[in-house]
Amino acid sequence: MTADQLRFSGQRFTVEYHLQGSAADARRRADLLCIDQTVEAADHVIPPGPIRNELLGRVEQFEGLDDEVHAASLTFPIELLDGTMSTLLHMSFGMASLQGGVRLVNLILPDVALTRMAGPRLGIAGLRAQLEVPARPLVCAVLKPLGLSPDALATLAYEFALGGVDLIKDDQSLGDHPFCPFEERVSRCAEAITSASKETGRTCLYAPHVFGPWPKLLERATLAKSAGAGALLICPGLTGYDAVATLSRLSAPCLPLILHPDFLGSHYVSPDSGIAPAVLFGLLPRFAGADVSIYPTYGLTYPITHTDCRGIAQACRTRLGMLSSTFPTAAGRMNASRIDEMMALYGSDVVFILGSDIRREPTQIRDACRTFRRLIETAHP
Repeated sequence: MTADQLRFSGQRFTVEYHLQGSAADARRRADLLCIDQTVEAADHVIPPGPIRNELLGRVEQFEGLDDEVHAASLTFPIELLDGTMSTLLHMSFGMASLQGGVRLVNLILPDVALTRMAGPRLGIAGLRAQLEVPARPLVCAVLKPLGLSPDALATLAYEFALGGVDLIKDDQSLGDHPFCPFEERVSRCAEAITSASKETGRTCLYAPHVFGPWPKLLERATLAKSAGAGALLICPGLTGYDAVATLSRLSAPCLPLILHPDFLGSHYVSPDSGIAPAVLFGLLPRFAGADVSIYPTYGLTYPITHTDCRGIAQACRTRLGMLSSTFPTAAGRMNASRIDEMMALYGSDVVFILGSDIRREPTQIRDACRTFRRLIETAHP
């Protein structure tokens, strides 16, 4: 069936952009996006009928934010979406990403399109139930630095788990290096965390970093679960969003997913182009199946603001059809001095990613973790 034979449902999804330039130039670019994001052809070769009338994008709203920045809301038929992340990314920002002065700031999908997205396997409520932590923020420790042996990382994991953290994740730099092979590292760390959990009586999930081309990525994920991992860390900027979505949908290994922003920074660092943080770290991970989305917090050396972080949290947790919510995070050299500040921003549905400050006294790691968790419990309303 060709597009001119297709019967369109009339339902459309919305993509919102910020466009740089004068009003006339920005409007011209918005009109061009209607074509470039769909048929990408010269106007004179687009035939009349359904292709021109239904398939092309439409500028539904256009307004100036200031003299040189304009907001444009475009809609496209849902028939252009197929439930994959690659198609969603292509339709919303594919050709637009090759231009300067265009920023993707929001995606609004109708329920019929949301039902085709992978979505989080557990989400906030499911992950809380698995960890038996009904209300307070979660605490996640990180295994680093790169260069430690499997035994050294397992010892560190054991101390973290004895300290009562909820999650322990690999650093994204940990791969399958000769000095720290993937299989040995995962086995040793999972065993250490299981042993510590038996001592504390608390559930602690280990999330090893899985990576590489499919099906090697799936092989590593399956091996991780067999070794005792309770979650997976994956970098969609390296592996692709559809790899994340596939892992979320599979009946095995069937583990919650933590997404890391490695290699995604160039999408958001320029405020004039790219993808806004709320979309990049909120909506896209949630659509793909993230149970936890990691991103840098404001107030550090990253070009991200308090407003950006609030927008990410909203995108992670606002109602989107039947999609479960995703945990936002407080990450980036996080220490106890920022607990109240982060909770004022996020409330209780947030994961604190512990920074290296927790290891300032190497012989006191478990006590430092216990202190951090106690401070969170005290701050939790």
